[in-house]
Amino acid sequence: MKRTYDEINEKIRKGKAVVITAEEAVALVKEKGVKKAADEVDVVTTGTFGAMCSSGAFLNLGHSDPPIRMTNITLNGVQAYGGLAAVDTYIGATQMTDKKGGGYGGGHVIEDLVAGKKIHLVASGPGTDCYTRKNIETTVSLNTINDAYMYNPRNSYQNYCVATNSSDRTLQTYMGKLLPNFRNATYSSAGQLSPLLNDPYLETIGIGTRIFLGGGEGFVSWAGTQYNTQASVINGVPIGGSGGGRTLALIGNLRGMDKEYVRGLDIFGYGTSLAVGVGVPIPILNNDVMKRCSISDAEIFANVLDYGVPSRERPVLGSVSYADLRSGKIECNGHVMRTSSLSSYKYARKVAEELKEWIENDKFTLTVPSTPLPKEGSVRRLR
Repeated sequence: MKRTYDEINEKIRKGKAVVITAEEAVALVKEKGVKKAADEVDVVTTGTFGAMCSSGAFLNLGHSDPPIRMTNITLNGVQAYGGLAAVDTYIGATQMTDKKGGGYGGGHVIEDLVAGKKIHLVASGPGTDCYTRKNIETTVSLNTINDAYMYNPRNSYQNYCVATNSSDRTLQTYMGKLLPNFRNATYSSAGQLSPLLNDPYLETIGIGTRIFLGGGEGFVSWAGTQYNTQASVINGVPIGGSGGGRTLALIGNLRGMDKEYVRGLDIFGYGTSLAVGVGVPIPILNNDVMKRCSISDAEIFANVLDYGVPSRERPVLGSVSYADLRSGKIECNGHVMRTSSLSSYKYARKVAEELKEWIENDKFTLTVPSTPLPKEGSVRRLR
């Protein structure tokens, strides 16, 4: 069986496309086999929702009268980048406020913008002949600024590690609270719903792929930072480890997003971040694509890493399946650990379902990637 993007989009426009989620694909292939499932299905939708620290937004705040070249900028007390043109800035998700107590950062500013709230802007500059003003304090919102688009250098890790802690003290990490002496393990992936686990070699995902981003339309703009193809593979997909596998750089208009899928986070003892909903449609171009979209949590594995060892390369204790992780308990290297997820499977499912609905109702068609993403990539370390 072979079909093209044009054939699928024509069916979408006519309201005849058969669209299922990756979760539904697991059950369908189990029931009917790969070939029959591929004959029936045109698109499989994927989804993930969790902390994506390498995220942020470019904003053009608009010119004042007299004009100012902003070199020091805060939004709701959070430092934004002042090294762009006069009133352009970038706010990063993990930048935190200097205010006592903290708990609020760039991710929260982005959430508040998407929610339509007013943002307190304080900015200053050196003053020049063409930009004479030196200070400004005012409020802005998504309705008053010129441009606002999310640009995330690294989202949608293909797979990631499971974190545990061998030390005798509790650790507060970006993987959450890790109790001493292997008492718990945390993970962060949508597993069988995750976009890059359903297209592990990025045969349908590339630069220009239209996606669901934060509740609105977005695009894959480039390979994500720390893009890594060197991980070991089980059942055709990378094992989650410190490298994380392939990643995506994503872009989308903040004005089309929904606050339900863009959430500022305060990770206790670590800092702030941004939870983003990402969904990627996978066109069923042939039987092989259908087969890869039917991978289940029982077939996807992640390495268990010991965060209790302060090393650049944390010890790998073993590997476990996502089915075991979602059971609430794993056994690894002689230790029984309670498990919990930092990403939301409930919201990953909502992302995939909403994207499915868009396609079924001709609100979203598929794009042919303009350029493939790299076949090879590796992660370098500081020396």
